[in-house]
Amino acid sequence: MQWANLSEHTVYENRWFQVNLADVELPDGRHLDHFLIRLRPVAVATAVNEANEVLMLFRHRFITDSWGWELAAGVVEDGESVETAAAREMEEETGWRPGPLRHLLTVEPANGLTDARHHLYWSDAATYTGHPADDFESSRREWVPLERVPDLIARGEVPAANMAAGLLMLHHLRLGGGG
Repeated sequence: MQWANLSEHTVYENRWFQVNLADVELPDGRHLDHFLIRLRPVAVATAVNEANEVLMLFRHRFITDSWGWELAAGVVEDGESVETAAAREMEEETGWRPGPLRHLLTVEPANGLTDARHHLYWSDAATYTGHPADDFESSRREWVPLERVPDLIARGEVPAANMAAGLLMLHHLRLGGGG
């Protein structure tokens, strides 16, 4: 059963997102007004070192008033590739420049409300370039043992679904025999 977006118009927009109202036709022919949020792509990056530690940020999110572990992330700027944005965000937020990035996965965190796609990358090398330019993004930056990841997620210490998915994939790749 497929819903059809017959038309939509913008009710609010800024440089970060648009809020649109769509005329949606359901499979039985009924119509409903559906709000949706159009977002720029998000690029996420981290590194895993030789000791199987993953570079993470510990930060507060004021919207949910929650603290948790995350990976460096941000929007892809106009004219920028997703991979370039991921590397830029990692260096700006952690002070570590990743080596060659590998695509880990792409997720749609809330596809019933938004068209946001989060593209996650990782590297097995990173070079420290100095204190992060965007140090206001997090309280601290740490190399966390990958073996701790499932427990951190289970305890709710990685509240963002996109980050949890990426970290579990890295855990599987590096420690679970997946490559």
